[in-house]
Formats: sequence, C-alpha cells, structure tokens
Amino acid sequence: MLSRSIARTIAILGVTAATASSSNAQNTVKIGMVMPMTGTLASAGLQVISGARLYIKQHGDTVAGKRIELIVKDGASSGETGKRLIQELVVNEKVDVIGGGLTADLLFSAPLLTEARKPTVIMISSTTAVVEKSPFFVRTSGTLAQSSAIMADWAIQNSLGKAVTLVTEFAPGLEAEETFANNFKAGGGQITETIRVPLRNPDFAPFLQRVRDAAPQAVFVFIPSVQAATFAKQFTERGLDKAGIKLIGPGDLTDDEALSNMGDAMLGAVTAHFYSAAHPSALNKVFADEYQKDNHARANFMAASGYDGMHVIYEALKKTGGATDGKALVSAMKGSTWESPRGPMSIDRATGEVVHNIYIRKVEKVEGELRNVEFVTFSNVRDPRVAAK
Repeated sequence: MLSRSIARTIAILGVTAATASSSNAQNTVKIGMVMPMTGTLASAGLQVISGARLYIKQHGDTVAGKRIELIVKDGASSGETGKRLIQELVVNEKVDVIGGGLTADLLFSAPLLTEARKPTVIMISSTTAVVEKSPFFVRTSGTLAQSSAIMADWAIQNSLGKAVTLVTEFAPGLEAEETFANNFKAGGGQITETIRVPLRNPDFAPFLQRVRDAAPQAVFVFIPSVQAATFAKQFTERGLDKAGIKLIGPGDLTDDEALSNMGDAMLGAVTAHFYSAAHPSALNKVFADEYQKDNHARANFMAASGYDGMHVIYEALKKTGGATDGKALVSAMKGSTWESPRGPMSIDRATGEVVHNIYIRKVEKVEGELRNVEFVTFSNVRDPRVAAK
C-alpha cells in the first residue's frame, strides 16, 4: 500500500501534468488539413501542403502568442472517407481550424463543421456551391466559374466564335463547361459539341479525335491539373497541335508544375487563371524561388492557394489576439484584403468567396522553359454564379 505522502505526491504530479497539458493546449492553435497525398490527385494535395508549410517557414510558427501546429491527414479517397478524417480532426485532435481540400469532402462535412463552429479555409475545391454550404467556410483557391467565364469572354473578343468543350465529368468540370458555354453563347459564340471524359484513368485519345472531326476554331478544355501531361501527349499524338484548333481553358490545363513535361505542343495554348509562376512581382519571385528550392518543383496555383490559406489564418489570429472562437475567427477572415504572390486578392465579407485577378496567359518559351506568360488582366473578378443569385 502506498504511503499517504507518496499518494499525495502522485496526485500533485498528476494535477501538475494536467495543468501543463491544458496550458500547452491553450498556447497552441491546431490547424487540421485533409488533403489527397496518395492516389490520382496526390500532387494537388502535396502542393497545397507545401505552400502552407512555406508560409509557416517564412513567417514563423508563432502568431499572436500562439504556436501553430499543422496536422495533416491523407484524404486520398474523397467523400465519406474525407468526412471521417475531418471528424477525427475535430473530435479527437480538437483542431481549431480546418484547411479544406476536395469538393466531396467539404460537401459531406459541412454540417459537422457548422455544428462544431470550425472555420474552414478552402484551399483546393473550385466548385462554386461549396463555400455556401457553411457560414464557417471561406476560400483561398479559385472557382472554375471565375476563370471559365473570363476565358469565354476573351475567346469571343478574339473572334473564336465556334468551339467544342471537353471537360472531366465531375462537379468542377461540369461547372466549367456550363459557365463557359453560357458566356460564350451570350456573346454570340456557337458550341458545336459537348464532350465529357471520365475522372479516373481517362484515355483522352478517342475524345480528342471527336474534337478534330468537329473542326472547331477552339477547344475549351478542363481537366484536373494532375492529368495535364497525359492530355498534352495525346493532344500531340492526335495531331491537334497542327490542325489549327486553338487550345483554351482554365489554368489547370497548363499547370505550372507539369508544364515542363508537356512539350512544345502546348506552345500558344491560352488559359485564364489566377496564378502563374511567371507572375511579374517581387513577392511572387521570392515565393516561387523559395518554393522551387524547398520542393525541387515549380510553384503552381495549388501551392499559392495553400500559402494564401495560411496567410488568412495568421492574419485572423492577429485580429482576434490569438483567440480561436470559431465565429470570431471566421468573421476576422471575411473582408480581409492583401497582396499575394498571385496579385491583389480579398475575401468577400458577405459570402466568404475569393475575389482576385484573372489573367489571360499564353504558353511561351522563356529562357528555354515553357511558361504561362500573362498578357491581359481582368481585375477583382468575382464568381459570376454567385453574382447571378
């Protein structure tokens, strides 16, 4: 039997440890991220995580007196699996903020995150409808509607009045297709064929043959950026690069990280997007150079989304003095405005949606490397699908 003094000592030590643990918890802000790190969309998740970690490296792991702890889980399978992982972060890890990934994960998890009052910064999903599913959602990625609408407007302005659309058949692809078609037809353009390809393991060749047979002036393409190199190879094999058909689309098509592996078939491709590693600003040069050094890869829009996501969280914590109350944090995030490596951007106070520049870019060779060179800027672009409501 333990003596009373020993028992008392153990009890005191237990209380001290519990107090220390509580104190440590109070001095730490936990940010949970569910991102695809294996599987088809792995590179997208890894790019976002790398961008987030670069921000922490540059700005330190302490903000408003709180230490930042990043907890990352592999959401390779979206939907129910992603929801389970997010629930684990909320319930078991007791995170203060979620870094949001894939569309399906966020749609499934929105009720849980609303009930738990967890601010969620969307860093991958580009589907318009996601951000409205919870008052605790804000976005630092972009929406396909933003870039697709601008791409349609530019095509009409440049006398590309006959087009085929080719998109991946899932929510973002269908949204890109619809937005482009609506703006394109409203401007007097004609969609001669609508082509959809499967998300997983697509063989683009037969679909590209349909494009060639339709002989449009332009083909509007949306595919996940991780499939862009495969698309470029089959685009060339089918001879579309020599058929006089202009290749246009959102920036996923000429993803910066994959562009160097696509070959000269992509030269002249025109895309609309919110970020290019070649964006001419001092801030972007520092971001892109350091990202390249740390990851041995070119920075892309996913990396910029993760970087800006961490910026929003840091600045919100500064405004709240380190307080992590969900309502206070998300209120601090909304309405924020800053200069990003992508250029000026903000979070709409009413909707939590991102507002940023959309650039028209052309693939060119710069110092022997393929680059997305910006040549037209559309400033402060809002999602037209939100504005239309």
